[in-house]
Amino acid sequence: MSTAVTTSEAALGGPGPGCAAPRHVAVIMDGNGRWAAQRGLPRREGHRRGVEALRRTVRAAGALGIGILTIFSFSSENWSRPPSEISDLMGLLRRFIRNDLVDLHKSNVKVRVIGERTTLSPDIAGLLREAEDLTRANTGLVLVVAFNYGSRQEIARAAQRLAAEVAAGRLAPEAITAELISSRLDAPDIPDPDLIIRTSGEQRLSNFLLWQAAYSELVFVPLYWPEFDQAALEGAIAEYRRRERRFGGLAAAGAGP
Repeated sequence: MSTAVTTSEAALGGPGPGCAAPRHVAVIMDGNGRWAAQRGLPRREGHRRGVEALRRTVRAAGALGIGILTIFSFSSENWSRPPSEISDLMGLLRRFIRNDLVDLHKSNVKVRVIGERTTLSPDIAGLLREAEDLTRANTGLVLVVAFNYGSRQEIARAAQRLAAEVAAGRLAPEAITAELISSRLDAPDIPDPDLIIRTSGEQRLSNFLLWQAAYSELVFVPLYWPEFDQAALEGAIAEYRRRERRFGGLAAAGAGP
C-alpha cells in the first residue's frame, strides 16, 4: 500500500473555489449488510467485502495525499448485534491485522486506535496494541481506527478525567475550557477531521466524533461501503473542495450569503 504517490488537481476536479484539499478525512463505513442482502449473500460476505474496500481506501488516501484517515470500524453499540455476527467481525479484524499489518508498516502507515479498550478481550486488545507498537515510528499516512468507540462515551471519559483533577485540587472548575476538554479526548494530538464521509446514503453521525465534527464538512455517498473505491473518495473530496469553510465567520468578499 504505497503512500508516496500524489494525484493531479484534475483528478479531484481542479482546485475549486472553496476549500483546499482535506488533511484529515474520517469515514463511517456503512452498508455492508445491505450490500449483501441485495445480492442474496450472508452478512459476513458483506463484511468481508467491506475489508477489501478498506484496503482500497487506505491505498487511495495515500495516493491522494491525505495525512490522516479515521475509520469507524466498530462502535460501542455494535456489541448488541447477534453473537455470530460479532464473531465474524472479530475474525475479520484478526485476519486484517495479521494479513495487512506488515504491508501497512512497509508503506510507512502509522496506526492509532481510539475507543474504550479496558473492556476488550485480551487477544483483541493485544492485536490493537501490536498494530500501534509496530507502526509507532512511521511517518506516512496516519490510520486512526475507531474500535469499540462511541463519541458520547469518549466525551464522558474526558469529563471524568477533568473531574478527577478537580477533586484532587489540581484544577479549578472555572478553568475548564473547550480546549481543555479536547486535550482529554482519546487522541488529543490529532486535528479535527476536515471531511467526514458516510456511505450507504444514511445522513447522520451515529455517535462518531461528535465533538471533533463541530466544523467538519459532511458528505453522504449513496454507495454501500463494499462499493467504495478511489473514484468515490475523489468525488467526496471534490465536493468538499467546492465548499467554503467559514468556522462561524463571514464569507470571503464577493462570495454568496
